[in-house]
Amino acid sequence: MNPFEKLKEIILNNNSFLISSHVNPDADAIGSELAFFYLLKKLNKKVKVINHSKTPYNLEFLDSDKVIEKYDETLHSNIFNEIDVFLLLDLNQAYRIVKMENGFRNFNGIKVCIDHHQDPENTFDLLIDDTNYAATGEIIYDFIKSTNIAELDYNIAFQLYAAIMTDTGSFRFERTTYKTHLMIAELLKFGVSPLDVYDKIYNQFNFGRIKLLGQTLSSVQLDNTQKIAYMTVTQKMLQETSTCEDDVDGFVNYCLSIQNVVIGILFYELNDGLKISFRSKGNIPVNLLAKEFGGGGHTNASGARLFNIKINDIKDKVISRAKYYLEMESK
Repeated sequence: MNPFEKLKEIILNNNSFLISSHVNPDADAIGSELAFFYLLKKLNKKVKVINHSKTPYNLEFLDSDKVIEKYDETLHSNIFNEIDVFLLLDLNQAYRIVKMENGFRNFNGIKVCIDHHQDPENTFDLLIDDTNYAATGEIIYDFIKSTNIAELDYNIAFQLYAAIMTDTGSFRFERTTYKTHLMIAELLKFGVSPLDVYDKIYNQFNFGRIKLLGQTLSSVQLDNTQKIAYMTVTQKMLQETSTCEDDVDGFVNYCLSIQNVVIGILFYELNDGLKISFRSKGNIPVNLLAKEFGGGGHTNASGARLFNIKINDIKDKVISRAKYYLEMESK
C-alpha cells in the first residue's frame, strides 16, 4: 500500500487526532496544520492543533477560527491519552516540538509524520517525507487529490496557498516546478486572493521590525573570501526596537543579495544560547553545515540552535566550517 493510501486508511479508521509542528512555526507549518484540521473536520473527526510556540503575529490571520493552542503542560497533561493519532507536520525530528517531545515519544497511539526535509528520524508508524516537494503544503495537496479523501474547499485552499507560496519564496526558489503552479492554479479557483495573503504575511510587520532590520544590516560582515556574509541580532537590539524573534524571520536572506556572496549566516542571540540560520546558493549543502552544530534542514536553507553558548564563542568556528563547504563546492 502506498503511503497516501495508508494515511487515508489511518484517518478513516480513527476518530481523534492531535496535530503539531516545529518550534517557531512558519507559514508552511501553520498552513499545513490548519489545512489538515479543516480536512479532518470535514470527515467529522475530533482534532486539536497544539504547538509549543505561539503563532507568529503576522500569521495569526491564518487562524481566524482560533483553533491553534499553545502547549501548556498543566492544561494539556492528559491530551496524549485522549487521541488515537499524533500527526507531526513540517518537521521530521521530534526534538523540534520541544516540551511536547516526551509526550510524543511516550505516546502509544499511531505516530504520523508529513514533511519535506532531509534526515528524518526513525520513530514514526507512517513517514511521508519527500524532499522533492517545495513545501509540506504541496504534499497535503497531493494527498487530498490522489486519494479523493475529501473535496477541496476555500478553507483548505487558503491554508495550502499560504503554505506553498511562502516555502517557495513566492514561487522563485529552485523546487518551484510547473506542478507547483498547477496546484496554485487550482487553489485560486476557490477564491484565494494572492494579494491579500502576501500583504498580510509580508507587509504588516511592526514598525520596530524596520528599525531592527536596519541595525541587523549594519552588522553585516564579509569573510576574507568575500563569498560568505554574516550578520548578528542580539537581545539588546530586540529591546531597543521592541521586537521579538518573529521579527527576525527572513533577515538572513539579505546576505545572499550581496554580489558574489554564496553563503549567508545569521547569528541570533537567545536568552539561553543562540540560533544560527544558514542560506546558500547553488549546490552548497548548508544542511550539512547546520548538522555539525546539531541542526538541519534543506540543502540551501537550514538552521541550528545551541544552548548555553555565546555568539563570540562559536562564530569563528562556524565561519571556518562554512569556508570548508565553500571550498568543497569549488573543487
